[in-house]
Amino acid sequence: ETDSYRNALLWHDYFLLLLFTGMRKMEAASLRWDDIDLKSKTITLQDTKNHEVHTLPMSDFVYGLMERRSRYKTSEYIFPSESKTGYIYEPKKAVYKVAELSGVPFTLHDLRRTFATIADSLDLPAYALKRLLNHKMNHDVTAGYIMKDVERLRKPMQQIANFLLEHMEGQSV
Repeated sequence: ETDSYRNALLWHDYFLLLLFTGMRKMEAASLRWDDIDLKSKTITLQDTKNHEVHTLPMSDFVYGLMERRSRYKTSEYIFPSESKTGYIYEPKKAVYKVAELSGVPFTLHDLRRTFATIADSLDLPAYALKRLLNHKMNHDVTAGYIMKDVERLRKPMQQIANFLLEHMEGQSV
C-alpha cells in the first residue's frame, strides 16, 4: 500500500510540475537532482527539444514541491522508475487513470497548452512566454540582442502559478 501511495504521489507531482512550468513531458520526466538548485530556485533542463540548455525559475509552489520531493530522494532522478531509463517513461496509464477519476480527458501536452493559455490571458510579454516555453526565436533579429536572465522570468512564472492556485482553490493540490 505504501508503494501505491508513493507511486500515486510521484505521478501527482509530475503532472503538477508540467502544469506549473509548461515543460515538455520528457524534459520533466528525465530531470535529475543535479538539475535542481533549491538555493537559487532554478531548474536547468539539459536535454531539450531545441538542443539548448534551458534554465527556468521556480515559482513558490514548484519550489515547495521540489523541496518536499528532495526529502525523500531514492534516485538521481526526481521521478524515478524501474524502467530501463531509470525515470518514468510512459505516462499513458497514469493519464488514463486521472482522466477516468476526474471525468476530464486530457493529454500531457494539454498541460503545456494550459500553461501557455494562462500566460497569454495574464497579458505576459510574448518574449517571456517564448522563453518560459523554450521556443526558438527564429527570424527574430531583436531576440539575438536581448540578454537571457532567468530572473526576468521569475515574476511571470510566479504570476502563472498564482493564477493556477487561485483557480484551484478548494481543490486538493
